[in-house]
Amino acid sequence: MVKAPTATAKLGSSRTNKLVHRLTRPLPRSERQESILLGAGTTFARGGYAATSMEDIAAASGITKLIVYRHFDSKEDLYNAVLDRVATRLAEEFVSGLTDGRRPGLGTRSFLAVARENPDGFRLLWRHAAREPQFATHAEELREKVVWAARILLAERIADTSLHDWAAETVVGLIVESVLNWLDYGDPARDDELVEMTAVSVQAMVTAWGGTSSD
Repeated sequence: MVKAPTATAKLGSSRTNKLVHRLTRPLPRSERQESILLGAGTTFARGGYAATSMEDIAAASGITKLIVYRHFDSKEDLYNAVLDRVATRLAEEFVSGLTDGRRPGLGTRSFLAVARENPDGFRLLWRHAAREPQFATHAEELREKVVWAARILLAERIADTSLHDWAAETVVGLIVESVLNWLDYGDPARDDELVEMTAVSVQAMVTAWGGTSSD
């Protein structure tokens, strides 16, 4: 004789069904695109543009190639989209920090936040794209926007206007390399230390260039 399922069994079955639904349900378009961009960043950063196929990106994203093409027209379009997404997130984090008044260490904190959420996409923009002929110009344009923002902030602290462009390029270079190297060698549990160390380093440089304190 088959026993009727108990209330506990029914509850367990209900929870299992809900979990399966969450794992297998179609993602909203924006979430699916984010997932594809993360998978694409990983495959491009590790294999390079030429050696990466749309099949590789689909596999890294846990979907079929057909679904990738529903969201992005081509591999080149997808590569550019990864760069743009990282740049957009950097701008969002930076503006959020300015709004909250978190000026000391703002640049490093913004960069590190984005690097932690999408490390391969961050590496793609700041390390690999410049070596790809199709994307070097695009990557440089995005970098120039970051340097422009740094120049505005530094202009408030460095009296010698002839140093502004050089100082902005130097500070951005320091922050970018600090975060890239921290991704490779740093302990995530010590991220706050990186922000503090880099902020102290930038302040020392600005002071040496005849600037004022950020306090």
